Amino acid sequence: MSHDITVRPIEPGDLDALLELCREHAAYEKAAFADNGQVRRWSSAFFSDRPTLYGWLATAGGEPCGFMTATTDFATWSAERFAYMDCLYLREPYRRLGIGRLFLERLRKFSAEQGCGWAEWQTPPDNELGIGFYRRMGADAKPKIRFHYDVGVCGVS
Repeated sequence: MSHDITVRPIEPGDLDALLELCREHAAYEKAAFADNGQVRRWSSAFFSDRPTLYGWLATAGGEPCGFMTATTDFATWSAERFAYMDCLYLREPYRRLGIGRLFLERLRKFSAEQGCGWAEWQTPPDNELGIGFYRRMGADAKPKIRFHYDVGVCGVS
């Protein structure tokens, strides 16, 4: 693969770059984004003794070009742990270079290491490029409607 691409775990010095990538990801999905102290909260989420968020950064020639984050959860019906990929984003010039495949391989490995039987994620219905990629990678879609219930404690540590 060209561009000297690396996918590695997110490190403390990456959080400002992650913030910019998240801003770009939100714009790509036509979603609102507010910088409201994420870097401070991410530091605790990623780097505590019991992380609640896991992440990987893709770099090309040392420059950040994409990221993926995941959490783990527990499914009531099966009584099993699963991984949830919260975000996967690549800057436009770095799409179709195999980096998404590297991220999904990391997700598979992470899921197995965490004792998870599967991984889940979602994408907007108009993300045709992403949907096509996920299907080519062997993922199946399960139609559901995602709800959002604002309970007013956003941004609390």
